[in-house]
Amino acid sequence: MENVAINCPLKPKDYGSDQEVKWCPGCGDYAVLNAVQRVLSEENVPKEKAVFISGIGCSSRFPYYIDTYGFHSIHGRPLAIATGTKIVNPELNVWVVSGDGDALAIGGNHFIHALRRNVNLNLLLFNNQIYGLTKGQYSPTTKQGQVTKSSPHGTIDIPFEPGKLVLGSEGKFYARVVDTDVKFMASVLLAANQHTGLSVVEVLQNCVIFNDKVHDLITNKAAKQDHQLLLEHGKPMLFGQDNQKGIRLNGLELEVVTLGQNGVTMDDILVHDAHTESAVLHNLLIDMKLPEFPIALGVIRDVKALAYDELLHAQIAEQQEHAAFNSLDELFASGNTFEVK
Repeated sequence: MENVAINCPLKPKDYGSDQEVKWCPGCGDYAVLNAVQRVLSEENVPKEKAVFISGIGCSSRFPYYIDTYGFHSIHGRPLAIATGTKIVNPELNVWVVSGDGDALAIGGNHFIHALRRNVNLNLLLFNNQIYGLTKGQYSPTTKQGQVTKSSPHGTIDIPFEPGKLVLGSEGKFYARVVDTDVKFMASVLLAANQHTGLSVVEVLQNCVIFNDKVHDLITNKAAKQDHQLLLEHGKPMLFGQDNQKGIRLNGLELEVVTLGQNGVTMDDILVHDAHTESAVLHNLLIDMKLPEFPIALGVIRDVKALAYDELLHAQIAEQQEHAAFNSLDELFASGNTFEVK
C-alpha cells in the first residue's frame, strides 16, 4: 500500500514540551505560554519551523516549555541572536521572549535598533515592573517612588513607557495585553504573528512573589470594565458597564465622555485606526493612565512596511545578478596568480 502523508493540524497541547514548568504558582507567564500555544495551533506552524529565543529572566525559561527549536541566550541579547537567526533562515517563525529588565535595560540598545530595522520577528515583552529572577530589584519600568530591594527609600528613576519607546524607535507594530485574559491575548498574538516586520506585544504580567498585584487596578474583576479599553481597528473606543463610556478627541487631547450626557452621541466617539502611518493617536492612547483614563489594550499600532530581512535578501539577489564573479573560487583565481610547488 502506498504511504500517504496525512496533514493533522497540531493542537495547542501538542506544542508543550516534556520539561517541568518551574514558574511560581500563580505567575502570569503560564497564561502567555497557553496563548502562544493556541496561536501556533491556529496558524498550524510546524514545530521544526518555529524557534523561541530568550535572554535572561523568569520569562526567558520559555524555550524549555515549548516543543519547538529554542535558544536560551544571554542577558539582553535575544534580539541580536534572533536577527541573525531570521536572516540566515528566513522561512522560520521566530519569536523572542524577554522581560522588562532584559529588553529595556541591558538589552535596550538591541531593542531600539531591532525596531528601527524592522526585522521580521515577534517580541513578547513580559512587563511585571520588577526584576523577579534576581529577587526584586527595580527595573526600567518600575513606578517612581516604589520601594524595592535595590531602592529601599523608593526609586527616583523615571520609568520607561515601552509603547512610547517602540514608536520613538520607528516601530510598526505595538500591542498591549494583560495576563488575565488568555483568549484576548491569543487574538492579539495572532495579529502580531501575521504582521510582517517586528511586532512587539507588551504583556502586563504579574509577579506573585516580588511585585504582586502590580497591575491589579487594571485586571481585577470589579474594576476592569471601567479600567480597560479594548481596542479593535475600525471600531469606536467604548468601555465601561454596557459600553456607555468612550474616548473623544478634544482639541489636541483625549477625554473620557459618557454617552447621553451633555449631548454626547456615538458620532463623538473616536474610531480606532491602527493602520494610520501617523503615530500621534497611537502615542495618545499609549499615554493614557489611570485613574483619569482606562488603559488601552489590544493592537494599538499595525502599519505595513518592508522588513529588514526582505530588503537584505533582495539586495543580495540583485548584487549576485550583476556580480563579476559567481563564487569565491572565481574571485581568488582572478587577476595575477601563481602556483606554489
